[in-house]
Amino acid sequence: MQFDVMISEMRRLAIKAGEEIMRIYNAEDFEVRAKSDSSPVTEADEAADALISAGLRAAFPDIPLVTEEQADTHGQTLSTFLIVDPLDGTKEFIQRRGDFTVNIAYVENGKPRFGVVYAPAKERLFYTVASGGSVEEKGPFGDTPGEVAPIGVNSMPDNRRLMVVASKSHRDAATDDYISRYSVRDMTSAGSSLKFCLVATGEADLYPRLGRTMEWDTAAGDAVLRGAGGEVVRFDDHSALAYGKPGFENPFFIAFAPGVLLVKG
Repeated sequence: MQFDVMISEMRRLAIKAGEEIMRIYNAEDFEVRAKSDSSPVTEADEAADALISAGLRAAFPDIPLVTEEQADTHGQTLSTFLIVDPLDGTKEFIQRRGDFTVNIAYVENGKPRFGVVYAPAKERLFYTVASGGSVEEKGPFGDTPGEVAPIGVNSMPDNRRLMVVASKSHRDAATDDYISRYSVRDMTSAGSSLKFCLVATGEADLYPRLGRTMEWDTAAGDAVLRGAGGEVVRFDDHSALAYGKPGFENPFFIAFAPGVLLVKG
């Protein structure tokens, strides 16, 4: 497998999906309906999913593909596969808050090896590179990559002065209680997988998630964070978050710069 080719195609498809999402986002109105689990889905979710899925299946026909919007892919148990959330942060999209992302990842033997996270409304693009590590690319974004800069976590975060990022739409008392066990310098909120990327760039040190997520919500951001030197572990026992689980549902987890001394939940 030529991983540089894979990453290039993942990047290209994320950007194309972002263009389609922004076309709908900037329209006067767009369709919103409820899925079977009562979560919202928009025409932008479906258009981005169709575009990315067609591209990945054409480029990598032998690699299983799992996407949020295709229920027939959710019953599989896999260890190596591509996984897509075409529009993470649908609530932010609907409320026109801008904190939504396109997420494409390659999971190998249960670990997210490569990932692309694109936030089209914020014009931020993060991805892993084949040689190792993660980068942020500066816009404007086209078929040919522009200027890229390596990113890395805050290597020596002071546990007495942590910068914490939490969910914008899913903040709850349990999360606040856990955060209160740390000495926090400041807090910020962000939607979607951008929270992983803020830890990956050193803009935050700690992101705890005590709520329901699926693997397509986290795989790309997890890959970017791991490539930047960070870690993502289960909340209960601090073991590495694994992928390809039955049903693709995640346990609670903590994403962090490795210098952070985690406290037990």
